[in-house]
Amino acid sequence: MTSAATAKAAWFAARIQVNYPDAWPETIRGLIVHSADWPDALFRQFSIGESRADFGKLLRIAGYGVPDLQKALYCVNNTLTLIAQEFIQPFRKHERESRYVTNEMHLHNLPWPREVLLTLGETPVTLRVTLSYFIEPSPGEIGWEHRYRYQSFGLRFDINTPNENQDEFVKRMNKAARDEEERATTSGDSTRWRIGSQNRNLGSLHSDIWEGTAADIASCSFIGIYPTIGWWRERPHLGKYDHRVRYSLIVSLETPEIDVDIYTPVSTMIRVPVKIRT
Repeated sequence: MTSAATAKAAWFAARIQVNYPDAWPETIRGLIVHSADWPDALFRQFSIGESRADFGKLLRIAGYGVPDLQKALYCVNNTLTLIAQEFIQPFRKHERESRYVTNEMHLHNLPWPREVLLTLGETPVTLRVTLSYFIEPSPGEIGWEHRYRYQSFGLRFDINTPNENQDEFVKRMNKAARDEEERATTSGDSTRWRIGSQNRNLGSLHSDIWEGTAADIASCSFIGIYPTIGWWRERPHLGKYDHRVRYSLIVSLETPEIDVDIYTPVSTMIRVPVKIRT
């Protein structure tokens, strides 16, 4: 990063901190990315299309794009942004066996204004999810040959499909959390996501966009956060396997600029996440 860009990023983060003094560093970093988009000039310059491979290329060239301070700081009536700052314990020691396993996942209820969205029917809406947390790199050189051993732990997100109820979604998330090799995609990773899990699951900040109809998104009521393996679990002698960590989850829903208020109906519907032992 150049010196000018560093100063601009620091100023951007400071503005968020001033407006939201209780925001964690994870949240500030997440809001910067969550507000970002790619200028049309980038698509033209690098001949970027609409495939996931193209968006993967774009991520490598320009990250998540240019952040927008107004989007990071404020909601308007046709945009709803939810932020959750939570603790999670990714791993634990097995009760009866001398091994270490995944501990818990979180299930967040998304308080969408369902009736309002259903009245919009086939109107296109945009859903964006950003998950931000910090990891510890593996001590020494151990782990460099395996993508899941360099980081101390990983977190992933997914949303239930329109035809998937809560129990089915929880079962799918539990299966994904227990899959040590973490498949590149899950059954919930359909073409609805613009970037896709293979591109977004790198690093410790994950963001993706789903453009669909209001009716479809009205049926997607849950977002799950689950851990993936890392050296905290694989190297228990270092005493990190039972540590708790922080994460920030940012979810926004945007409708066209029509005479529909999606912000006000959810102001009294915010709920805490449900913790699920795996």
